[in-house]
Amino acid sequence: MSFPIYATSPLSWALVLLVLLALGWHGLPGAVRWAGIAIEVLLIALMTPLGAAGLAHLVVARVPPVQSCAAPTPTTIVVLGGGFSYPPRAADDYGSLSTEALQRVFAGVALWQKIPDARLVIAGGGGGRIREAMPMANLAMRMDVPATAVEIEDQSRNTWQNARNVAALSPPVSKRIWLVSSPMHLPRALDAFRAWGFKPCAWPSGAEKDGFDLWLGALVPQGGAIRRSAIAFHELAGSVEYKFLARRQARRAPAQTP
Repeated sequence: MSFPIYATSPLSWALVLLVLLALGWHGLPGAVRWAGIAIEVLLIALMTPLGAAGLAHLVVARVPPVQSCAAPTPTTIVVLGGGFSYPPRAADDYGSLSTEALQRVFAGVALWQKIPDARLVIAGGGGGRIREAMPMANLAMRMDVPATAVEIEDQSRNTWQNARNVAALSPPVSKRIWLVSSPMHLPRALDAFRAWGFKPCAWPSGAEKDGFDLWLGALVPQGGAIRRSAIAFHELAGSVEYKFLARRQARRAPAQTP
């Protein structure tokens, strides 16, 4: 199951709720009307920079600090794909990578430079003929990471599959890993990798924008704020889904043990 961004957008929910309230207004009890109005106001608030910042903080606050990674330091780095800006023309078309994908590569390479003997795994099967992991891996190698240190997992289509497919790599990946992704995405990614037996340490690729500019526009719905809230809702919904999948997998595990 996946949650497209439009399905988690407060604008989509606000429009649907507005239509439902308008169609059934006269037949609804007073308490339901007031509840609907309150939810509508909340959704509009989440379309403002102020509301979006608060919602994003709820997500990013779940990312453990880098300093909390217990010794010994992991020697495997897993970088998650971040999608394309446009279909790549070649495996070295780095401009096709989204801003998030580029940030994740840069963060992963910077971490590898601190642990130069580390195994660098790029995981991401999004795209068509050329999967996202390929230009990301090629970019890492252009940044002086040796080809012998880079490994590609390019069959996964979502974060849950990233974790499942990395767990199936041969030779096996160490269960203690550095997991590199965007701050907003990391909590859900950590849930997925833990469910597949990993003990991941979080390494955010950059910093999530903290707060907003204190001006009147912070209280006015804006396109960027709507998208930020939609991404935050997407990550929260995905975390709930992954916790459900993890529990289901844990129940099946004893039956699969010989």
